[in-house]
Formats: sequence, C-alpha cells, structure tokens
Amino acid sequence: MRKIDGLLEEYGISHQNPTNKTIHWFCVPAIFFSIVGLIYSIPPGPLNSMDFLLSNFTNWATIALLLVLYYYITLSVPLALGMFLFSAVCLAAANLLSLFLPIPLWLFSIILFIVAWILQFYGHKIEGKKPSFFKDVQFLLIGPAWLMHFIYKRLGIGY
Repeated sequence: MRKIDGLLEEYGISHQNPTNKTIHWFCVPAIFFSIVGLIYSIPPGPLNSMDFLLSNFTNWATIALLLVLYYYITLSVPLALGMFLFSAVCLAAANLLSLFLPIPLWLFSIILFIVAWILQFYGHKIEGKKPSFFKDVQFLLIGPAWLMHFIYKRLGIGY
C-alpha cells in the first residue's frame, strides 16, 4: 500500500459521520485559505528585492505553498497537481480580497480560521472521535488531500 493510501484511510476513520463530512467540505478549504490569507498578509520585507523576477507572486504565502506542495508531491504527484490548482485559487483570492475587503485580509482570515475550527470541532463532537491531527500533525495537510481524492474519484482520475 502506498503511503498516501494509508494516510487517507487513517484520516477517513475519524470522518465517517455524514454531518461531520459535510462540515469538513466547507471548513477544511476555509481553514486552508485562511492560513494562506494570514501568510499572504505578512509584509514581503526581503522578498521586495525579488519583485523583478516574480511580480505579484513574491509573497510569503507563495513560498509556504511551495513547501506544502513539495510535501504533496512526495505523497502523490496527481494529488499535488490538484492541490497546486487549489493553492493558486487561494492565492488569487487572497490577492483580490486584500484589495477589496472593507477589513484587512489578516483580520478576515483570523475570523474565518476561528469560525471554521469551531465548526470542525463541533463536527468531531457529532462524530464522537478526536480530530486526526491530535495523533499526528501531518493530518492537518492530509485533510485537504482527503477532500481532493474524493473529487478525483468522482472525476475518474487516479491519484
């Protein structure tokens, strides 16, 4: 069995209840985005010198996502591609929201993060099982991949 299969299976054990699963379909992407938004909000500092290379992509969120995507590549290249696309959407959304939100992106991201985690813990209360990341912190990154693997299955794409 591939490592990704074992991780997805283990993650799925504490995500059987339909209500908990539904909550995760909304909250896991929201948490992922909120973290991207928070990191995107960090002033670029030394990255300013790289502006001539990467234009609007020189921000800490891009660097953090490259590291996260490397982790996904080590697990599954096809899933990493899906996570790359989702990450790109999150970066674009962070950029747009930073321009048009009536409040700072970092504040919006913190509020979203807190609300999504409250709902996640409520889902696990319904489930009757602790979140997987209490056992192993890498499950914080497996959650988004777990959802992506369902999308791949629905589309008939191997992961």
